[in-house]
Amino acid sequence: MKTSGGNDAAKRRAGESAAAAVDDGDVVGLGTGSTAAHAIRRLGERVDAGLDVRGVPTSFASRELALDCGIPLLDLDEAVGPDAPGIDVAIDGADQVAVGDDGDGPTAGALIKGGGAAHAREKLVDAAADRFLVVADPSKEAPVLDRSVPVEVLSAGRSVVAEAVRAADGEPTLRRAERKDGPVVTDNGNLVLDCAFGEIAAPSRLATTLSGTPGVVEHGLFVDLADEVHVGTDSGVRVLTR
Repeated sequence: MKTSGGNDAAKRRAGESAAAAVDDGDVVGLGTGSTAAHAIRRLGERVDAGLDVRGVPTSFASRELALDCGIPLLDLDEAVGPDAPGIDVAIDGADQVAVGDDGDGPTAGALIKGGGAAHAREKLVDAAADRFLVVADPSKEAPVLDRSVPVEVLSAGRSVVAEAVRAADGEPTLRRAERKDGPVVTDNGNLVLDCAFGEIAAPSRLATTLSGTPGVVEHGLFVDLADEVHVGTDSGVRVLTR
């Protein structure tokens, strides 16, 4: 269930804007998806020009792209832990961003991620970073989250989790692979349920419910994690904060 839509030039502006916030010596979380890919490519160009950074990929796809772009890599265990350098900044995309207004202008809130089925590793890296920068185009903005929430589940727990989702007024659908028979299998070897809840007025409460459900590996609600959202537009970039 990869998200589609959006202008590629706007995505590129967003990715390159976030990549410009990376400083020499940083350890950078490298997100997954078409907009995050623009940030990775731009970081590769900066590495070619002499920038000293190391990346922590969130998926097989982001790892392969980073290697193609010449970005030195660390595993998450090498970046986080005793005597480890930590992650200075993570750059990642989103399938939907809740945008509000605090009276002084637009602000960014909770996110839905997981269109590429990499949200478990993405959340590990994004939550560990000192700063988490989201890259998006205007098609991803919404006043209230209402997309289906991807939930990575253990294969043995699929039915149990599906019942729990229904009990929470959601409708789960097993994500099917596009070019082969059978379901999508994540990089972690698990299945994905896309769970429709309609408008999600209280994402924190739903996140708590999903996190507490046995069989759930991780869900795609990212609440209180994003520090900035770089929204690429036809003419530039809007940076939203929470």
